[in-house]
Amino acid sequence: MASVAPSIIVGGGRVGQALADMGVPGDVIMKRGDAFPAEPSTGPIYVCTRNDALQGVIDQTPPERRADLVFLQNGMLQPWLDARGLGDNTQALIYFAVAKFGEKPTDGITDVNPEGLTAANGKHAAALQARLAAGGMRCHVLDDDAFKASMFEKLIWICAFMAVGAAHPGATVGDVESTHRAEVVELIEELLEGSAAEKGVKFEPGSVERLCAYARAVAHFPTAVKEFEWRNGFFYGISQEAITAGDRPDPFPKHTALLKQVGAI
Repeated sequence: MASVAPSIIVGGGRVGQALADMGVPGDVIMKRGDAFPAEPSTGPIYVCTRNDALQGVIDQTPPERRADLVFLQNGMLQPWLDARGLGDNTQALIYFAVAKFGEKPTDGITDVNPEGLTAANGKHAAALQARLAAGGMRCHVLDDDAFKASMFEKLIWICAFMAVGAAHPGATVGDVESTHRAEVVELIEELLEGSAAEKGVKFEPGSVERLCAYARAVAHFPTAVKEFEWRNGFFYGISQEAITAGDRPDPFPKHTALLKQVGAI
């Protein structure tokens, strides 16, 4: 396993501080308004900000350091990164939770995946794996195809559980998994099948059980459709393309209908 190298951590919130707590002397936390640090001059730059802050982070990062940016955000970043020439940058799928600032993270292990679900791909994937291991967290370094499938699974999880939960006001993620399981499983299966057909994603068997198990592991999470552009909007955009082209039906009709029901579109 790679060693933990001094790194820049952009964002001083719960996740940024957690990464710093797992780190080494020489780490620098860069907060809003700070100048880009001269040191460390190499190594990962962990971006622990909201999605709407990403463009500002890229703009502030010197061009020669942008390949070192490591993106840890929820949602589908790939098209956005591709458009900025950063499509090959390290991305991570974070399945650990930090309840309060300064607290130790809780690893996202489930009864189906006791080895953990957090994963990374790219130049600095092994460095992130080493840092998380130092904090007692698990992280898998995946090849491109495996990471793509895992990235879509995580997106499908958040889109399906949040949309179904929004249709049942006050429902937590756990309520969706237990009380509205048939509804959310039907939506998950639609999103899996459509992603395979539209984007060529090759899922490993057991996706539905993996995602339901994760819901049980974070059963207390509230539900809401938010950050639409990065989450449900990705699938709705594919639906719009199909409908506009007029050459095939909406690949995600249940998803589109649910978004209309909850007032997201």
